[in-house]
Amino acid sequence: MSSNKNKTSLVWFRNDLRIQDNTTLSKAILENNTVIAIYCFDKRQFKKDSFGFKKTEKYRAKFLIETVQDLKTQLQKLNIPLYVYFDNTELCIAKLEKCFNFDALYLQKEWTSEENNILDKVKNIWHKNFPIYELYNQFLYHPEDVIFELDKLPKIFTEFRKNVEKHSKIRTTKSIYNTNFNKDLIENNKTKIPTLKELGFANFTPHPNSAFPFKGGEKEALKRLNNYFFKTKKLCIYKKTRNGLIGTNFSSKFSPWLANGSISAKTIYWKVKEFETLYFKNQSTYWLIFELIWRDYFKYVSIQHQSKIFKIGGILEKKYNWHTNFEKVNKWVNGKTNQPFVNANMIELQKTGWMSNRGRQNVASYFTKTLQLDWRIGAAYFESLLLDYDVHSNYGNWMYVAGVGNDPRDRKFNVKLQADRYDTNGNYQRLWLQNTLF
Repeated sequence: MSSNKNKTSLVWFRNDLRIQDNTTLSKAILENNTVIAIYCFDKRQFKKDSFGFKKTEKYRAKFLIETVQDLKTQLQKLNIPLYVYFDNTELCIAKLEKCFNFDALYLQKEWTSEENNILDKVKNIWHKNFPIYELYNQFLYHPEDVIFELDKLPKIFTEFRKNVEKHSKIRTTKSIYNTNFNKDLIENNKTKIPTLKELGFANFTPHPNSAFPFKGGEKEALKRLNNYFFKTKKLCIYKKTRNGLIGTNFSSKFSPWLANGSISAKTIYWKVKEFETLYFKNQSTYWLIFELIWRDYFKYVSIQHQSKIFKIGGILEKKYNWHTNFEKVNKWVNGKTNQPFVNANMIELQKTGWMSNRGRQNVASYFTKTLQLDWRIGAAYFESLLLDYDVHSNYGNWMYVAGVGNDPRDRKFNVKLQADRYDTNGNYQRLWLQNTLF
């Protein structure tokens, strides 16, 4: 550790856009005399994919801008400048490297193909050997703390959950130490965070009926956590309300901040434990942790199966008679199917960038099991629109619903019965289908 002192290193932020409990940032601060940070709005993330959808639509773009603004503010308090660019990442890092002649690179460990390809480009563009520290920074249960080999991951979630709950411990959160870095570095940073217009979008205001009216950034994530847990104590009824459809408090709404790393799963876990100590423990407090374990499971699935999670046969390599009828796809996208409950959810997504968990399961089941459309098209559309897009959870859930993932039962949702059960009085459908008969 001491050998790296008095040197300058770069922290490359990706989906770990926070100060608290950030292993990568903590390690860089402890091991270096000067730390520079970078975040790139990579141009490739704002282009159209092979199905014709923008990889990142306006909702997530706005949320990301807000997040990076907050990150820059928090880093300034540590005398760490955040250089922000809108370009291909490897070009941005190469530009900074020429200015600072870095001695090391610190970043969150990723393993999916796009992220690895960009890292390879970064390695190829730098002309000297230097240490690269890739650290797992997004798990509840760290890979070093599970007892099974990653290639022997339990095939069923329940087995995974029981295994980690019994044999693995959740690490404590990492603290950030005070720094004595040079304040002049902040003033010398002339880079600016791109606007929505510069990213290719018109400015907009959130929809008045949005179930997620919150802003991006670690500060907002911690504010929401404090409100949901300790001010309103909605945590204590989470299990009862989590299948709700309308409003901000039927679920925790942590997922968008978790997705870009504005808050860590461990931070949420230990706050649940604090709530249980101060007040009480019940099924709801456990169920929030249960959902965090599901999130971990999908990450482990993607580590184990790598690019299979993007293949049409999924991790089971199953063959179905999938279709690519884009007339049907467009009707699904625009809420013009013969199922009002599906339509309401799709219109909510289109107008807000948000959809409930119950809605997601139903529209995905309808897309794959009723329309029999290539599930990867639906997954790509979710990637484009959802505020809380996370590659592992998104593709893991779509495989699950399509019958090519971790669910051997290959279920199909009865959308009409689901609507009757979860939207008994039709309030949700009326909210989003105001000009449509149903």
